[in-house]
Amino acid sequence: MRLVSGLALLLAACSGQGPRSAAAERPSIVSLNPCADAILAEIAAPGQVLAISHYSHDPDASSMLADEAARFASTGGTAEEVLALAPDIVVADAFIQPATRSALEQAGIVVETLGIAGSLQDSLDQVAALGEATGNPERAAVLARKISDSWQAHEWSGDPATALLWQQGGIVGGEGSLAHALMMQSGFASLSVARGLGQGAYLPLEEVLADPPRVVITAGDERAFDHPAMGFASDMAHQELDPNLLYCGGPTIPRALTRLAEIRRQVQ
Repeated sequence: MRLVSGLALLLAACSGQGPRSAAAERPSIVSLNPCADAILAEIAAPGQVLAISHYSHDPDASSMLADEAARFASTGGTAEEVLALAPDIVVADAFIQPATRSALEQAGIVVETLGIAGSLQDSLDQVAALGEATGNPERAAVLARKISDSWQAHEWSGDPATALLWQQGGIVGGEGSLAHALMMQSGFASLSVARGLGQGAYLPLEEVLADPPRVVITAGDERAFDHPAMGFASDMAHQELDPNLLYCGGPTIPRALTRLAEIRRQVQ
């Protein structure tokens, strides 16, 4: 993850121009990264974020609550749209088109990227980095404490229940993913990890029935659970998890933990 180069100069330049509004004292931002959107919505000063990504305005793709996302304008991610807003900083993901990045940088805009958080610490590091980058370290520290407190509050102390997190297309959450870390923290032992499957691996229905877990948690439209053969695994519970809770870390973590805790109590 890279989120510091060039930003100290922007912050220093902004800080020496006399008394202004809270947003004016900080660099203006356009986010093209839906995971950064959710963090910036909580830590940025009012008016500092000029636009968020269009993904956050799509209920099927957003990790933000709808009323939160509606507070911000959005862009389709094109260089032309961003240049028209003239931000100081653009926060993108690692897959930003080279031509788009080049056009923004040639206009003097600092382009920073945010990777995929694979753990609690990754997510906390991203919150801290965005706080420093945008001149909001104190607000970022408050969000980080909220996330950490929720993580500790949801730590399961009893025996884990064997679970399969089945995402759309039959893929599973593997070791080294935030989804797996969330399940472990909530009292689940991952069936897919026990079988050595990595993040995004495919687990067919036959293998699930051969050694069924205590609970199958489906996130998204996973049709395999509706297969008639699933009726033979009568002791296997089924719970649903909003897939939007697995797209990003940051402010989504407390909501994901709350839902997983509900599932764990029902399984118990």
